[in-house]
Amino acid sequence: MNSKRSALLIGATGLVGAYVKEEILQNSYYSHLTTFVRNHTNKVHPKLTEVKIDFENMSDYKEHFKVDDLFICLGTTKKKAGTKERFRKVDYDYVVEAARLAKENGVTNIAVVSAIGADEHSRFFYNQVKGEMEQAVSAVGITSTYFFRPSLLLGDRNEFRLGERVGEVLGTAIQPLLRGKLQKYRSVHGQTVAKAMVRFLNDGRDGVHIVESDLIAKIGDL
Repeated sequence: MNSKRSALLIGATGLVGAYVKEEILQNSYYSHLTTFVRNHTNKVHPKLTEVKIDFENMSDYKEHFKVDDLFICLGTTKKKAGTKERFRKVDYDYVVEAARLAKENGVTNIAVVSAIGADEHSRFFYNQVKGEMEQAVSAVGITSTYFFRPSLLLGDRNEFRLGERVGEVLGTAIQPLLRGKLQKYRSVHGQTVAKAMVRFLNDGRDGVHIVESDLIAKIGDL
């Protein structure tokens, strides 16, 4: 790929997004990175432009979608969102709208953080929304579309989540038992996910690609 590429990152302050930002800033493939944020951070870098936006009116910022690559790391929890409707707005509506604006502006490569078990037919609301999101983004028709489905995420978070902390401890304990087809359920570090996202998009093969957690770990740890 051209070594002078530009990227837009949405969700730059979350666990995976923060690592993606650092990976892109350190990657020689990219000459510039724009991030959408609700509040400005103190990060300063010659490649970086932060844009404070209202996610409810993302189309007002469509000029910032004139990039080569789009990384979407948006995500919340039903507990944090407060309602199913609010959760769906963040994890489905915002993501699909970003993909649509990217397509309109000629973006050819997109990487989206989804989740293990994403399935529009799932009985579980979280997995169902993630599956519906994948279907809707795929239908937008961006040339090279990647969905990353990590298992339990490890790494430094900006907030404490008791359930996820307990999950990390239990996930680490049973890690050696998850072999063969069960390897995709092993916990994976957010930085590993970020490295895999950047590496896959640098390759940028045509079509829609699902990257499960075991392959994320394999590629991200290279």
